Amino acid sequence: MVALENAHEECLIEVRHLRKQFGAQVIFDDLNLDVYAGEVLGIVGQSGGGKSVLLRCLNGLEPIAGGVIKFFGQDTARMSRREHRHLEARSGILFQDGALFSALTVLQNIQVPMREHISLPNNIMDELAYLKLALVGLPVDAAHKYPAELSGGMRKRAGLARALALDPKIVFLDEPTAGLDPIGAHDFDMLIRDLQATLGLTVFMVTHDLDSIFAVCDRVAVLADQHIVRTGAPAQLQKDPGHPWTKSYFCGERARAAQKG
Repeated sequence: MVALENAHEECLIEVRHLRKQFGAQVIFDDLNLDVYAGEVLGIVGQSGGGKSVLLRCLNGLEPIAGGVIKFFGQDTARMSRREHRHLEARSGILFQDGALFSALTVLQNIQVPMREHISLPNNIMDELAYLKLALVGLPVDAAHKYPAELSGGMRKRAGLARALALDPKIVFLDEPTAGLDPIGAHDFDMLIRDLQATLGLTVFMVTHDLDSIFAVCDRVAVLADQHIVRTGAPAQLQKDPGHPWTKSYFCGERARAAQKG
């Protein structure tokens, strides 16, 4: 068993010796990772290296070939169906581009997790959905629009509102600033940081955006060579990369510019 990196902190997710493959193609092997309560953890790595696959494995959306995943101290492989549903209600996911249901309005999209996990009168669910809209900075008139009527940035915010629908303890973000212009990406970064601080969220964020890493992340895990090769604060990894890919990523001109920004 790998020792916790910060033993005094509460560990919400423990990943030990994780293996994932598609046929003969091994995506990662012997992957170990801890996610601590209240942190914003960034996951970086080569394109196609398995970052989004890891996110999906942690959420049970992809089967694993070996290893152990624990949420809140419980082995997910040993959970009952009821325990899995309870876990689903304690976590939220923002997929790339929001992944909203095109036939539903924004308000209806936000209410999807509510209808699946809790029983409330429609008027209460409406009030809660409007609250989530406000929380992510969307105007009231966005509630009755369809995803196709929204800009890319608004779709991401609507997807984030849906991820927050059940007041989760942890939120998973898959490339949250991808496709946004620099101003929109900065605004979304600040929204993530503000929500984390206000709500006490734990954030697991797959990203390739150096600006986001230096603006938002408390800690970064580097996925390379099929496992986590390095973890630490962005500035720490820049000072002591310890791996060739980490060095090329954190010690180049773009990384220095992002840190100054």
